[in-house]
Amino acid sequence: MTPAPEHLVAAPVLLPLATAAAMLMLGAERRRLKAIINVASTALGLAIAVALLRRVDVAAAPAAFAVYLPGNWPVPYGIVLLADRLSALMVVLASCVALAALLFALPRWQHAGMHFHALLQLQLMGLQGAFLTADLFNLFVFVEVLLAASYALLLHGGGLARVRSGLHYIAINLTASLLLLVGIAVLYGVTGTLNMADIARALPLVPASDRGLLHAGAAILAVALLAKAAVWPLGFWLPAAYAAASAPAAAVFAILTKVGVYALVRLWTLCFPAAAGASAGFGGEALIWGGLATLGFGALGMFASQQPARLTGYAVMASSGTLVAAFGFGAPALAAGALYYLVSSTLAAAALFLLVELLERSREVERGPQGFDDGAVALVAFDEAEPAAHINLDDDERALIGRPIPAALAFLGVTFTLCALAVAGLPPLSGFIGKLAMLEALLPLAGGPRWLMFALLLGSGLLAAIALVRVGIRHFWTSAERPAPRLRLAEGVPIAALALALLAAVVQGGPLLAYMYAAAASLHRPAEYIQAVMSARPVVRGSTRGTP
Repeated sequence: MTPAPEHLVAAPVLLPLATAAAMLMLGAERRRLKAIINVASTALGLAIAVALLRRVDVAAAPAAFAVYLPGNWPVPYGIVLLADRLSALMVVLASCVALAALLFALPRWQHAGMHFHALLQLQLMGLQGAFLTADLFNLFVFVEVLLAASYALLLHGGGLARVRSGLHYIAINLTASLLLLVGIAVLYGVTGTLNMADIARALPLVPASDRGLLHAGAAILAVALLAKAAVWPLGFWLPAAYAAASAPAAAVFAILTKVGVYALVRLWTLCFPAAAGASAGFGGEALIWGGLATLGFGALGMFASQQPARLTGYAVMASSGTLVAAFGFGAPALAAGALYYLVSSTLAAAALFLLVELLERSREVERGPQGFDDGAVALVAFDEAEPAAHINLDDDERALIGRPIPAALAFLGVTFTLCALAVAGLPPLSGFIGKLAMLEALLPLAGGPRWLMFALLLGSGLLAAIALVRVGIRHFWTSAERPAPRLRLAEGVPIAALALALLAAVVQGGPLLAYMYAAAASLHRPAEYIQAVMSARPVVRGSTRGTP
């Protein structure tokens, strides 16, 4: 095997790190150059992520795991990066959301602070590292990197609401980080290693006298990750924080909670499978009930929300609950539907956060510092052509029939409809396919929780649909007396791209679902993961082989 695929695993982490360093070296000004470098780097990162996904998808186990040893130390003593179908999927998803948020920020939000570009790249680095790392301590490091960047991005643009929500967000995440570190320390004390695969291999050998300490450490670690995943009742901070953030920051935040879900699912399936002896399935019921409670709370929050940004925040919360509950059942078919739903819900939430600002701007014209709302390069507003002589006119001499819809308003309406269908899980969008796959997988399972999840999946979709229709009525059906919105093309392109991605997930639903089933099956075969990591060997001088 050539080293290129293995080196490819490190590229999604190293590229944003190098880009952030370059941004800081350029100083506070030169925003145009920073924007060009940032867009080029993020687009290149997306291409690398897609190449990595293709690399692990076409290979059969054990070659479906790309392992990289950055320090060239033997396992389990050195740092390990690993890409499989699940982690590669998350890397591609993070790159897509980051690129869309960056493009949206170029006309306006990059001017609201000095270090927006560097912060975005540092957050992207933390995201990619958290998805690719194969040891607990570096998971903690990467999570702290992305959180440190998110603290600044949440406050980007200033304002009392952002400061107030930011303080809550920082306090909760610092507490969760402390618990994360404590949980990691306890697991290290019991197993003597931080490598995830080595921990999984050592767990069945833990003596009965240390089993309680092992479970305590795992529970502390799980609480920290559940708080970061915004699982009820630990996720009360999310709606206010995400609603207060700037639109591009909130769009990237749509995937932040998925880091907690990913880490939780990765560790749970790896360390507590059926072969884990006395610890088999530890915490599974807590995941199910916690996820179901979060799904119900998020659905009620959407239904009760009057602000579109808070509604979208509750939608993110409901999606986290859906994923945690689905993975808690330990059924590969249900996990596959949840992975498909993860992609759909993340893309839809990111697009909705971007749309919310445009919708609110259409209700109230904003005036700000340079670079904000100067109206240049906007989509066409109303067609002011004289009505034909045979057209009936109203009291203001405007056409009653055949009145043209402003291009910007039509764009907002179409994209909002697509996102609303995806969030609510209604046909024919991808959210419906994900929910249908989960509903089908729930039927053959045993136990009462499956029927509760079945009902919540349907009920949450109904409540989300009602809430989103209410928002649509407020912004599109009652806006006849408001001036037509003016949108920059640069702001419309990333929203359109995310909407097209949702449509592409429907068109390519078969291959995408097949990929999700393969990823879920691999996730529930932890022996392959352990074998791939533990068999990795350092590169000997003069050799081109990094792994068997």
